[in-house]
Amino acid sequence: MGDRFGRQGEAQLQACMKAGQLGAHITPVWNKSNREHSFIGTEPSSLRQEADAAVRALGWKLPYHVDADHIRMETVDRFIAPSDFFTIDVAETIGKPAAASDVAAFVARHPELVGEVSLPRIARPFQINRAELERITGTYLLATWEAGRIYRHIASVKGEGAFITEVSMDETDSPQTPPEFLVILAALADQGIPVQSIAPKFTGRFNKGVDYVGDIAQFEREFNDDLSVIAFAVARYGLPPTLKLSVHSGSDKFSLYPAIRRALATHGAGVHVKTAGTTWLEECIGLAEAGGDGLRLVRGIYANALEHADELSAPYASVIDINRAKLPLASEVNAWTSEQFVRALRHNQADPLFNPHLRQLLHVAFKIAAKLGNRYLEALDEHQASVSRNVTLNLFDRHIKPLFL
Repeated sequence: MGDRFGRQGEAQLQACMKAGQLGAHITPVWNKSNREHSFIGTEPSSLRQEADAAVRALGWKLPYHVDADHIRMETVDRFIAPSDFFTIDVAETIGKPAAASDVAAFVARHPELVGEVSLPRIARPFQINRAELERITGTYLLATWEAGRIYRHIASVKGEGAFITEVSMDETDSPQTPPEFLVILAALADQGIPVQSIAPKFTGRFNKGVDYVGDIAQFEREFNDDLSVIAFAVARYGLPPTLKLSVHSGSDKFSLYPAIRRALATHGAGVHVKTAGTTWLEECIGLAEAGGDGLRLVRGIYANALEHADELSAPYASVIDINRAKLPLASEVNAWTSEQFVRALRHNQADPLFNPHLRQLLHVAFKIAAKLGNRYLEALDEHQASVSRNVTLNLFDRHIKPLFL
């Protein structure tokens, strides 16, 4: 659960509490990346303070975590003290060639990965010849070594067992096949990383704040195969039994939730779903719904975003698809009522007014709200009832219920 501006911790936790009352056991993880802290001008300690305050206010008695999201060695240190969950991002290291001797050593250490590899619940065994294993190892070995280097750095400060480790490989060009995923897990185990969450790149587009684009049946096959790979790797390589698949940019992937739910039931597995950016969008919806100054504020944010669309989109180019021709003019939006703005932004694909291009642009436009400083924060406080209602409803009704209930 992400919260760009640190105001929605209680509203988010309310959704988890509602789920718990109905039998869905959720561990909330508040997350915020180094990039987001830099854009907004906050420190990682602020997220810890928000999470702790929400837990105290609502009397939450179950586990919860604060995530250092998408950290690398050059950014991890500022997160170590306040965080107890670390998403180690090694995507930039994928594809950097490992030395032939290191590849050969890995292959020699893992003869079980050569030939026919049979896994429970996968009908056809993997066929991995030596050349293919060498290719996969050469592609991913250095990335797993980098994950190990960062993990050991964190552990040297916080201590072994004092935090949860996720490894992120999703922000790369090519999806990892289930055989590649198996090799990656073996290599992470070699590094001694007690990885409890791993984010591969799945087939298809996982754009920010909108639904999945791709072959749902293929995704379901891959997701089930990946869960089988995890179960095998836990048993074979001693990885933690709590290891979960992590779906990054997992918010609003409504067409995938039935497939994920079926797979979890089949495998008796858990999942880690990231919904971070939708909280900021629900703030915009809540402000627009409130009307008056709130509506005027979000109209202005959209107009500013339209002027700076290239600058705002650049850091997220791999996870957004915005058709500029389908973005309404600022003059048009300035004439919208509260209802028109809310219906254009709220992710309801059955609504003819819903505009996924406007939604994606506003998804990456939180930097504009940050530049408004206290004006934006005071608007959130003034219209907190409307905003928090939308934040809770979005997490519970649109995400938690279809996934787990």
